[in-house]
Amino acid sequence: MPAAQQGPRARYREQTRAEIKEAALRQLADGGVAALALTRIAKDMGLSGPALYRYFASRDDLLNALIRDAYDDAATAMGAAAARSEAAAHGPRERLHALATAYRAWAVGEPHRYLLIQGSPVPGYVAPADTLERARAALGPFLPVFTGGEPGAGVAPVVAQMAAWLTADTAVADWVAAYAVEAAGDPAASARALAGAVLAWAQLHGSVGLEAAGQFTGMGHDGDSLLVAQIAMLADAFALA
Repeated sequence: MPAAQQGPRARYREQTRAEIKEAALRQLADGGVAALALTRIAKDMGLSGPALYRYFASRDDLLNALIRDAYDDAATAMGAAAARSEAAAHGPRERLHALATAYRAWAVGEPHRYLLIQGSPVPGYVAPADTLERARAALGPFLPVFTGGEPGAGVAPVVAQMAAWLTADTAVADWVAAYAVEAAGDPAASARALAGAVLAWAQLHGSVGLEAAGQFTGMGHDGDSLLVAQIAMLADAFALA
C-alpha cells in the first residue's frame, strides 16, 4: 500500500523498519555480516531489544529484508541500463557491455550489499524462496541480448543443457519468454538466450565478486579492464553483432 494511504501507525512502522535497515547496512559496510548485531542496532537507535524485535523477529529476518532490497535495487539498475541501451539503439554486443558495466558499477559501489546476495552470508542461513524471482529480475535484461547470436562450439554444450532445462521447467521457460519476447515460440532462440545469460552471470560474478571482495588489490589490472575483456570473449563466443 502506498505510504500516503497508510495510517500513522503503519507509516511509523515502515519508517522505523527503514531506519533499522539503514543501521544494519552501516554495520555491514563497517565489518561485514559478522558485525551485524540487533542489540547494537537497538542501542544506536535508542530502542530496547524487545522493541526492536517487534520490527524484525531475528537477525535472519533482518537479513531477509536486506537481501530482498539488494536484489530489487540490482534489478532496478539493470532495467535502467537496458532501457538506456535500447534508447541508444545499441546492437547486442554494445548492450551486453552496457549491462555488464552497470552491474559492476552497482556491485563495487556497494560491495557489502553485493556480497550479501552472493552465497550464504552466514553459516546455516537459508534465503527466502522469493529471492529466486528477484534474482531472475536482475538477470532478465541479459536474456534478449543473446537470442540472435550464433553459439560457437565452445558454448554449444551449455546451449544444449539450457534447451533441456527449458523443456523440463515451465517456470524458467516463462521467465525467458517474458524478457526475450522475440524468442517466444522459438526453442533454439530461447536456449541461446538462457545459455548466454547464465554464462554472463558466471562471468560477472567471477570478476565482480573478486573485485568486491578486494582480491584485485596489488594486482596489475583493474576490474573494469578485466570485465571488458571477459565480456568481449563471451560476445565472440556467441558471435554477437
